[in-house]
Amino acid sequence: MSLSTTIILSTLNARYIHASLGLRYLLANMGDLRPQTHLVEFVINSRPIDIVETLLQNNPEIIGLGVYIWNANETLQVVKLLKKISPETIIILGGPEVSYETEQQEIVTLADYVITGQADIAFKETCENLLNNKKPLQKIIKAQPFKLNEINLPYDEYSDEDIKNRVIYVEASRGCPFKCEFCLSSLDKTVYPFELNLFLGEMQKLFDHGVRSFKFIDRTFNLKIDTSIQIMEFFLAKMQEDKVYLHFELIPDHLPEKLKSVIQRFPEDSLQFEIGIQSLNPDIQDIISRKQDNKKVQQNMNWIRKNTQAHIHADLIIGLPGETMDSFAKGFNELVKMDPHEIQVGVLKRLRGTPIIRHTDEYDMRYSPTAPYEILSNNIIDFNTMQKLKRFARYWDMIANSGRFKHSKSFLLGDEPFKNFLTLSNWLYAETNQTHNIALPRLFNLLFKFMTTMLKRNEQQTVEFLLEDHIVSGIKGQPKFMLQAKDKITEPFSRRSESRQKRHQINIQE
Repeated sequence: MSLSTTIILSTLNARYIHASLGLRYLLANMGDLRPQTHLVEFVINSRPIDIVETLLQNNPEIIGLGVYIWNANETLQVVKLLKKISPETIIILGGPEVSYETEQQEIVTLADYVITGQADIAFKETCENLLNNKKPLQKIIKAQPFKLNEINLPYDEYSDEDIKNRVIYVEASRGCPFKCEFCLSSLDKTVYPFELNLFLGEMQKLFDHGVRSFKFIDRTFNLKIDTSIQIMEFFLAKMQEDKVYLHFELIPDHLPEKLKSVIQRFPEDSLQFEIGIQSLNPDIQDIISRKQDNKKVQQNMNWIRKNTQAHIHADLIIGLPGETMDSFAKGFNELVKMDPHEIQVGVLKRLRGTPIIRHTDEYDMRYSPTAPYEILSNNIIDFNTMQKLKRFARYWDMIANSGRFKHSKSFLLGDEPFKNFLTLSNWLYAETNQTHNIALPRLFNLLFKFMTTMLKRNEQQTVEFLLEDHIVSGIKGQPKFMLQAKDKITEPFSRRSESRQKRHQINIQE
């Protein structure tokens, strides 16, 4: 940081590869204060005392901190230290976590000011007032609405290091027209697009700067099909020069033919769709104000899977009000049949400000009192069962979503995916008492043991499926499960397995 630093913009990201788009918007709109404003990002596993040392090393007058559900606890510790070590430094908070229910939060009490809502312009104005000895009348500053053409876009604020090493987030629009009660976007009134030619001009500059992976954070990318097509056509043209990777959030029941024809033109490993399903139970969808045509969802998912090379990441949520285990299992099994590449099994979180709170009493919704405020139990699913479902989600991510068990996954799941994987989840936890840090060689051996003893899968077939995945994994040596099985299997392994065994042999892996 420069010795001329007066203002620091900072946040604690979940991982280093994440780059805060929100802070870069603030930085791009600092006006005359831009030269003396600096962006410093950290990760949540950094020691708070080390973060504070870095923040204070050039004696800034103002520190702005972005507070989110994933960094709320860690940021609180940072603010506590800042106020103890340098109480004269002005702390301004912003972000979704402190934009609602402010009176209930310790971090708000400690800070000097809090800007609620979209602070692209309000942060600069607040800093100007403070530096001119014009203190705001209220601690809580509500950002005033603005039009998107009134702000500078943030893409010049991505550094060479960002472009080389981090995820580059972009947005062609803000807002969401849907009212799903678990989501903060339900508070939006509509969708506001950025001027398309201006946006594409910024994308051209990023491409020229070397960006090849663009992660769109738009909540509803395919809401306005003509705009979606123009953006996709822009990137298809770029692929004549180099490979590009795009990530979009897609509305699952809105896929007209003219958009399909464009999607089909994208080559392998260039397109990912994040598709929020959340629940396939119409009654639950009604409870949470989610409008979704499940028949069209199924048709569109199947079409994408069979007719395109797009990677599908689909979301389901555990713990929604009214959702029983049987209901969730039914939806999960239906989604597995649609065969997305990944199913992200999320756990319901009570984000501050979201309308999901209206169901708290009726469904006895009990949430963790600390971030990320995950559901603990409700009137249908008790605490112990909810814990089992959370482990289900963790193991599913570890096994099914990891891509390491592509050949054996279907053999494991069989005709009852939810039942079989829940059985595996409960068994794994009983065997290991771990949901993290299970070594991959050990996981292969555990899966073999479970599939052959608990599910009674054919041992030779189990070995062959797991061996395919073991070879692709790159783990050296012969897996222990294969040696254990050899003594029990009288029929020889298939020629394919035998030939691959000869190329990958020798040491036994525990």
